[in-house]
Amino acid sequence: MSLQQEVMAALKEAMKAKDQTALTALRAVKSAILLAQTESGAKEDLTEEQELKILQKQVKQRKDSAAIYIEQGREDLAAPELAEAEVINQFLPEALSEAEIEKVVVMTIESVGAEGMKDMGKVMGIVSQELAGKADGKTISNIVRAKLA
Repeated sequence: MSLQQEVMAALKEAMKAKDQTALTALRAVKSAILLAQTESGAKEDLTEEQELKILQKQVKQRKDSAAIYIEQGREDLAAPELAEAEVINQFLPEALSEAEIEKVVVMTIESVGAEGMKDMGKVMGIVSQELAGKADGKTISNIVRAKLA
């Protein structure tokens, strides 16, 4: 079953359960998927990698919004954003721990022969591609920066 079908099934369940938080989050995901399908002009379905990127972007947007709301002392607005992020998170694969990401980064640094910050882009490109959908880009960046410094 494709991601779009899974989202539609979950959307129907949320409608039946009258879960407004899930409805809002799933409608946003559905909208983002439809926009991506029409914007590229592709007649075929999105690849799994493209779908994961859309989901990650949706989760990141909500977490960023929640962080801003918390910073401004508006926990009442942050709570629904975090709840929506959790709803969308259930469609993402299990995220890797920092230790697992670190192993991949170290192996990549050794295989590429990276020697310092000048090789960060090369390492980031390989690691980001390898861990697509399994790790946050910011986390990867922090680990690569720490290992190359």
